[in-house]
Amino acid sequence: MSAFSLDPVQIAWCATLRTLAAERLRPLAEKGEPGRVNRPLLAALGELGLLKRLFSDGGALDLCLLRESLAHGCTEAETALALQGLGTYPLVQAGTAAQRERWLPEVIAGRAVAAFALSEPDAGSDAAALALEAAPDTGTSAGTGGSTTTGAGGTGWRLTGEKRWISNAPEADFYTVFARTGERPGARGVTAFLVPADRPGLTGSALEMLSPHPIGALTFDGVPVTRDDVIGEPGGGFRVAMTTLNLFRPSVGAFALGMAQAALDATLTHTTERVAFGGRLKDLQAVSHRAAEMATRTEAARLLVYAAAAAYDSGAADVPQRSAMAKLFATETAQYVVDTAVQLHGARALQRGHLLEHLYREVRAPRIYEGASEVQLSIIAKELYASAQQGRTPTPDES
Repeated sequence: MSAFSLDPVQIAWCATLRTLAAERLRPLAEKGEPGRVNRPLLAALGELGLLKRLFSDGGALDLCLLRESLAHGCTEAETALALQGLGTYPLVQAGTAAQRERWLPEVIAGRAVAAFALSEPDAGSDAAALALEAAPDTGTSAGTGGSTTTGAGGTGWRLTGEKRWISNAPEADFYTVFARTGERPGARGVTAFLVPADRPGLTGSALEMLSPHPIGALTFDGVPVTRDDVIGEPGGGFRVAMTTLNLFRPSVGAFALGMAQAALDATLTHTTERVAFGGRLKDLQAVSHRAAEMATRTEAARLLVYAAAAAYDSGAADVPQRSAMAKLFATETAQYVVDTAVQLHGARALQRGHLLEHLYREVRAPRIYEGASEVQLSIIAKELYASAQQGRTPTPDES
């Protein structure tokens, strides 16, 4: 990929994905129940090899193209795939061989449902404020497959507290859980654990949300975990979380791009066909200029997303800033484009079952999850001032 375009192979692959999304996956999505995990849809993603592609070495750009293309034709399929990636990627980057052997084949096949359990009632965008406690428990021994026993020779922790706003909860088969194992404040002292859903003391409930994908709350009542369940190293959980989010934040922007493009395409069709005021809607300058603005913003967002993905794949130092810019601009752009599309369609776009009614509900959440827009602005500002500080000449008082 150059700075401005995709190569022919990538273009053809994206076209194939859009067709699969519309013809194979959307019918399965329509049979699903809103707010519940759609396991037949996940199985189809596995059969088509898309979940395997999710964990290939294609990098962030491949992930972005995958998410954008699926979102264009079936947002439910895109979200189901992305949530599998978010919940499982910590295992890919930092999990043990036993953890990966137990769960990766099941996830890739679409048989096991994963979840990324970071947010809490009082720790959403401020991920460093986690309060879920992992208290030492020298009598606990737990196996990587989900079984748990207690013995005098075991060493481990007991998880106590709550997680909230967790996608795929409470129906996931395993959770990547971030808990505080030390007294140190902020990002320090947080450890990542792989917690199978059948661990004693772990319960959950579904939350009724605007977004149609499953979201729930989890309660940990002394849930036993051991060193075998740690992802990475004790105290290194925040790094695991941030590495995962740095990869997935640009691809949230790609999800938003898919929705924006779908809304733009629908608008071009509608305004071409719709007759009003003695002519086609597209012939009204007020309408055609809105469409031009929608297209321009969408393309600008696409370039930011591609640039962030390329930066991640090349190991650039400015990945946090680029990821934040991509997520911020793409999600805010998608909100604008979908809202404008609804306005140009009129009342029909508000009817239950209309594409734009669906997109209008879907497009709101990405501006909040994986770091709200305000958090992305804070990240961008922090990185900007850090770069300026490194590049400036010290003042006489500092010399």
